[in-house]
Amino acid sequence: MPSSSRRYALITPCRDEAQYMRRTLDSVVAQAEQPALWLIVDDGSTDATPQILAEYTAQHAWIRVIPKENRGARAVGPGVIEAFYFGLEQIDMEDFDYICKFDLDLEMPKGYFSGLMDKMEANPRLGSCSGKPWFLWNGAKVSEKCGSEMSVGMTKFYRVQCFREIGGFVREVMWDAIDCHKSRQLGWQARAFDDDTLSFEHLRPMGSSQKSVYTGRMRHGYGQYFMGSSFWFFTASCIFRMAHPPYVTGGLASWWGYIRAALAHKDQLPDPELRAFIRAYQSRALLKGKETAIEEIDAAQKQVWEARST
Repeated sequence: MPSSSRRYALITPCRDEAQYMRRTLDSVVAQAEQPALWLIVDDGSTDATPQILAEYTAQHAWIRVIPKENRGARAVGPGVIEAFYFGLEQIDMEDFDYICKFDLDLEMPKGYFSGLMDKMEANPRLGSCSGKPWFLWNGAKVSEKCGSEMSVGMTKFYRVQCFREIGGFVREVMWDAIDCHKSRQLGWQARAFDDDTLSFEHLRPMGSSQKSVYTGRMRHGYGQYFMGSSFWFFTASCIFRMAHPPYVTGGLASWWGYIRAALAHKDQLPDPELRAFIRAYQSRALLKGKETAIEEIDAAQKQVWEARST
């Protein structure tokens, strides 16, 4: 079991996850360091999810399930974060050193959470981190091509102090990038690691949707617009994504989601300073590459973190 200085809690919003959840549950049970608490919010499941969860809660005292009123449909983006906060409100974060928003469609390596805590103990500025996901496509193992500068949304592992300082998650699409940018603005660091011991299988590929993968890609484009991403940076990102399944069309769908939101003058993140901070990073990334841009920003923001930590 985790020591008192490595106590972590998982909070998992879920709905109708019977297809994948046993693999996720078994992989967490098998962790080298199990969570002090795994709080699963059942967001109105209508399949066998409640019955499967009951099996595991009967066997493991650290797994707890909280039912939430049926919203009538599977929710993504802000709906998932609403369910996450429904669970978070049931606990006292001060009881834990780390907290993780964790999905129920993942299969994790045995040393996943212990490995993340090792990384964070070695770097006190590391506010959130994750491994990197891959998925199976036509029988082949395919990387989701997540950058190293963001902890990924399906397993957001946070130092509690950092989570509090950024004000938690924005309840809107792109919450899982906005949080990392806000962390960096405050001098923290966010990372996704390529280590073999931290890579994991995403059983439902990123950007897919309860409707179609293209709906998910268009939603991603809208989210980039909401976050304040620059047109040129996101266009370059979409071109890069065209080499990722579904080939060409997936990138085009994301780009159209951004353009459609811009043409409709949709609302954007109500934090103009953070939007400007994000666009400044993106401009540097286009000119120098993401890795160099992140190194420069982390170096520049170090004094912000140090001023708050003294």
